[in-house]
Amino acid sequence: MGLARLRIRELAQARGWTIKEVSERSGVNYSTLKTYARSPGIATADITALIKLTRAFEVSIEDLVEVIEE
Repeated sequence: MGLARLRIRELAQARGWTIKEVSERSGVNYSTLKTYARSPGIATADITALIKLTRAFEVSIEDLVEVIEE
Protein backbone atom coordinates (compact mmCIF):
# COMPACT_ATOMS: atom_id res chain seq x y z
CA MET A 1 0.00 0.00 0.00
CA GLY A 2 1.28 3.47 -0.83
CA LEU A 3 1.57 6.58 1.28
CA ALA A 4 0.16 10.00 0.57
CA ARG A 5 0.49 13.41 2.14
CA LEU A 6 -2.41 15.81 2.29
CA ARG A 7 -1.41 19.37 1.42
CA ILE A 8 -3.74 20.90 4.02
CA ARG A 9 -1.19 23.22 5.62
CA GLU A 10 0.04 24.61 2.30
CA LEU A 11 -3.47 25.20 0.95
CA ALA A 12 -4.65 26.78 4.20
CA GLN A 13 -1.59 29.02 4.43
CA ALA A 14 -2.06 30.20 0.84
CA ARG A 15 -5.55 31.37 1.80
CA GLY A 16 -4.57 32.78 5.18
CA TRP A 17 -6.66 30.17 7.03
CA THR A 18 -5.83 28.32 10.23
CA ILE A 19 -6.51 24.60 10.59
CA LYS A 20 -9.45 25.56 12.81
CA GLU A 21 -10.87 27.70 10.00
CA VAL A 22 -10.39 24.85 7.53
CA SER A 23 -12.37 22.65 9.91
CA GLU A 24 -15.19 25.20 10.12
CA ARG A 25 -15.27 25.82 6.36
CA SER A 26 -15.10 22.15 5.37
CA GLY A 27 -17.09 20.49 8.13
CA VAL A 28 -14.21 18.06 8.80
CA ASN A 29 -13.52 17.38 12.46
CA TYR A 30 -10.67 19.53 13.82
CA SER A 31 -8.79 16.61 15.39
CA THR A 32 -8.97 14.68 12.12
CA LEU A 33 -7.53 17.66 10.25
CA LYS A 34 -4.72 18.07 12.78
CA THR A 35 -3.80 14.41 12.32
CA TYR A 36 -3.86 14.67 8.53
CA ALA A 37 -1.94 17.96 8.50
CA ARG A 38 0.81 16.75 10.85
CA SER A 39 1.34 13.35 9.25
CA PRO A 40 4.33 13.07 6.91
CA GLY A 41 2.49 10.25 5.14
CA ILE A 42 -0.78 8.40 5.56
CA ALA A 43 -1.95 5.08 4.12
CA THR A 44 -5.69 5.66 4.53
CA ALA A 45 -8.00 8.65 4.73
CA ASP A 46 -11.73 9.20 4.96
CA ILE A 47 -12.97 9.82 1.40
CA THR A 48 -15.82 11.98 2.71
CA ALA A 49 -13.32 14.22 4.49
CA LEU A 50 -11.22 14.47 1.33
CA ILE A 51 -14.23 15.51 -0.74
CA LYS A 52 -15.20 18.13 1.86
CA LEU A 53 -11.66 19.49 1.82
CA THR A 54 -11.50 19.72 -1.98
CA ARG A 55 -14.76 21.66 -1.92
CA ALA A 56 -13.63 24.01 0.85
CA PHE A 57 -10.32 24.72 -0.90
CA GLU A 58 -11.93 24.66 -4.36
CA VAL A 59 -9.21 22.34 -5.68
CA SER A 60 -9.10 18.94 -7.33
CA ILE A 61 -8.20 15.80 -5.41
CA GLU A 62 -4.87 15.82 -7.29
CA ASP A 63 -4.09 19.24 -5.81
CA LEU A 64 -4.93 18.06 -2.28
CA VAL A 65 -3.18 14.68 -2.25
CA GLU A 66 0.53 14.19 -2.92
CA VAL A 67 1.64 10.59 -3.46
CA ILE A 68 4.93 10.12 -1.66
CA GLU A 69 5.37 6.35 -1.94
CA GLU A 70 3.65 3.79 -4.14
